[in-house]
This record gives sequence, structure tokens and C-alpha cells, in this order.
Amino acid sequence: MRPDTPAENVDHTAEAARLERTAGLYPEDAEALLLRAAAHLELSGDHPEATTLYDRLLSSTDTLDNPHLVRALKASNLWEYGHEAEARAIIDGVRAASPTDPAPWVIVAEALESHDELEAAHDTFSEAVRHLLTDVPQPPQPTHPLLFGRHRVRRMLGESHDEWDALADSVHSLPVSLDELHDPKRVWSLGSENPAELEAEILRLRAELGAYREALSRPFPVAILHWPATELSELLEAYPTLATEYPSHDDHLATIESALRELAASGTPNLGIVTGTVPSYEAFAASELSSPSDATLLPQYATTLAARGRAVAWPPQQESACWCGSNRPYAQCHGSLTA
Repeated sequence: MRPDTPAENVDHTAEAARLERTAGLYPEDAEALLLRAAAHLELSGDHPEATTLYDRLLSSTDTLDNPHLVRALKASNLWEYGHEAEARAIIDGVRAASPTDPAPWVIVAEALESHDELEAAHDTFSEAVRHLLTDVPQPPQPTHPLLFGRHRVRRMLGESHDEWDALADSVHSLPVSLDELHDPKRVWSLGSENPAELEAEILRLRAELGAYREALSRPFPVAILHWPATELSELLEAYPTLATEYPSHDDHLATIESALRELAASGTPNLGIVTGTVPSYEAFAASELSSPSDATLLPQYATTLAARGRAVAWPPQQESACWCGSNRPYAQCHGSLTA
């Protein structure tokens, strides 16, 4: 699917089948590809077939990168077509496992919320926030949906603000406040005949839509290819003509950072970095019936890795490990370079 394909024009069943075929070609990326395939099946309304893909992943002999995420998605999907008891059991298991990734928490909490289990959703959001954000000076961006979800549910329950709600307000960047976005009574204004009230509600809905769009990750980020030092040495030893592209590893890393900063300054959204390996690159070159020494393949290889879900968003959080693999905080590594 092209990244500019309008959502209403997507054949979700066909896209799921294409992703399944791609997973067979790239088994190292099967988890990410099959999760995307299952999402398309859910959008098509074929919830049982989506469950089949989740079960396929969970029964695989390969180690999953994020088994809690797969279980959370399976639980949410099961509940959509009547398997409430099994969904609840899986949700209890995810909560008991206390994953360190925010995504499974968000999915199970929102599943409870969407089925009017507001107290349970509130408890799940709160448990996740305490587990992931206690004594954390600045909440990382992936945890923001937990704060926003908890704030939303608390508004629905009529709870007063607490310290976590204040933190949610502090990381919220849209012009319409969270209190307005999450006001349980604002939906009634849609029935008003007052043009001013309707216009105000349209502005709120636009802001909320903007928040959802900002949270979504596009399937094909603008990604730049990164070679770890050992891989670059192996690449240049096998294909010395590529040395014109990569004079040194330090230059390579500096070029990546400067290129991404230029793209960001020009307004290009959704930037990322993909990490290459020589065997993967050679396999890609073979699939293109070309030689790995052909430098024009490099950007195509980067795009292919991004399409397979291998891109890591840039820039990292300042306190997170730098993208270059140095294990130093980004702020003290490439994030400290003069733009």
C-alpha cells in the first residue's frame, strides 16, 4: 500500500494477504508484518482471521520482540466478536506481566474503556502510569497516550484532577485543553441549534482528530540508512567502490544526523533511521537483479527496510540511547552536535 493511498480506497483483505506473503519472504520481520496484516483484517471486519494471525505469532517457535503487545491486540480483537471471557483473561495476564512497553497497557485499557468498563480502564491506566512513570523526570513520548487515556477516563468518571492529570496537561501540546477534549458533556452540543456552539465543537473535534493523526505512525517514514561500524567495514571490504559513499564510519554517522536535521528544518515529517546488514543488503540486491556495489541501490534498500517496519523514529528522546548504538544518551552524543 502506498503511503498516500486514501484510507477509504484500501482493500484491507488484499493488503493483509500481501503482508502475509511479504512475511514469508522476510521471516526476520514476520512479527511486524503479521501484526499489520491482522490490523487490516480487523478493519475489514474479519476478526476471526485476525485472531488466527495473533495465534500464529504466539505459537511460533521464534522469540517475539513484544509478546505482550500481541496478546493485548488479540484480547482487544476477541472482545469485538463476542469472546469477552477470553479477552478478560488475557487482559488480566497482560496486567499481571507488567510490561515495560506502554503499547500493551494502552491497548488493554482502551479495550476496557470501549466496552464501558470505565473503572477497570481507570485502574489499568493508573497501574501503567505508576509502573512506567514513577520517578521519571520527563515522560517519554510513547507514554503520553497512557496519561491522556487516564485523564479521559477520569473525566468520564467525574474524578477531580490529580498529579498525573497535571502531568498529562503539561505534555499536551494542542490548543484545545484536555479538559475540553475529554468533557463527557460536550457531545450534547452536537445537538444544539446555536451556530456558535456548533462551530466551537467542530474546532474541538478538529483538534482531537489532530491528536489522533499525530499519534499514528505512517507505514513508510522518510528513513536514512545507518551502518554499524562492523557492518560498514564488512560492506567496504566486499564492495570497495562504495567507499566513495562512506569515507569513514564517523563521517557516515555525522552525515546521517546532519541530513535528518536538514530534513526536519525543511518541514519533512515522520523521519526515521533504518539499520542495514550486509547479508540483508546482498539479498535485496539479488532481488533487484543488481550488484551490491551499485550505490543507487542504497536509498532503495533504506526504503524497503522502512516499508518492512524496521525504521526507528528520529530524533530520540534526549535522555534515550543515541540511535548510533553508542549507548550514550542522545543529548550527550549526536544530539549534542551543532546543527
